[in-house]
Amino acid sequence: MSRIEKRFSELKKKAFIPFITAGDPSLQDTPRLIKSLESAGADIIELGVPFSDPIADGPAIQRASLRALDKGASLRDIINMVTETREMTQIPIVLMGYYNPIYKYGAEKFIKDAAKSGVDGIIVADLPPEEGEDVVSAARENDLSTIFLIAPTSTPERVKLISESCTGFVYCVSSLGVTGARNKISDMLNTTLDRIRNYTDKPVAAGFGVSNPDQAGEVAQLADGVIIGSAIVNVIEKHKDDADGLIPAVKEFASDLNDAIKKV
Repeated sequence: MSRIEKRFSELKKKAFIPFITAGDPSLQDTPRLIKSLESAGADIIELGVPFSDPIADGPAIQRASLRALDKGASLRDIINMVTETREMTQIPIVLMGYYNPIYKYGAEKFIKDAAKSGVDGIIVADLPPEEGEDVVSAARENDLSTIFLIAPTSTPERVKLISESCTGFVYCVSSLGVTGARNKISDMLNTTLDRIRNYTDKPVAAGFGVSNPDQAGEVAQLADGVIIGSAIVNVIEKHKDDADGLIPAVKEFASDLNDAIKKV
């Protein structure tokens, strides 16, 4: 059983899954942010791999990626950073990124190195399961969870295929469009979750657009986990030049999100 599966099996409440971009505002800050999120109640960390041409990420995460890339953050650096982070925490870590850096790194080598470093799962946003056999097979051999995204527009056939391809949990995209804070949760979420649960009993976590504690609690009533990225990245951006204020600000905001999720 992977760390991700173990965490879901142990949970009495819904899972809080915060997203941050590795290397934003620096690679040295990233382990501190992971620890602060864990202290705030996070159950799993989704760690973004910065990429210059994302297709699923909105303005907030795009800016975070550019800040990280400007500081020289690479996929190899991030894997090394996870190795160091494992000296201070065993919280499940999922890398979220795009296929181009993995292809350049070498898919099989990436999977082996990521697993060895202590990464527990991967999300490759632009890699559909039927085109990711090299990644999926290597991940299975190295006990790394593969998590794919299901959108509100996914057909029943694709929902079935993607659900069967996922290990760890299934990622439900709660609304159409790219990541980013939104004013309200999409009416499509409940329908999409019902469709997914027709084909799997794996945990289903929902993300894209969760902006505040009220929305986090609303999503937690429907999904098994709540993924929150842009809203947290916005706090990091606001405090990126504030060495003393960064960690407390992120922890306070994350604690409020976790409290709302765990109340459900």
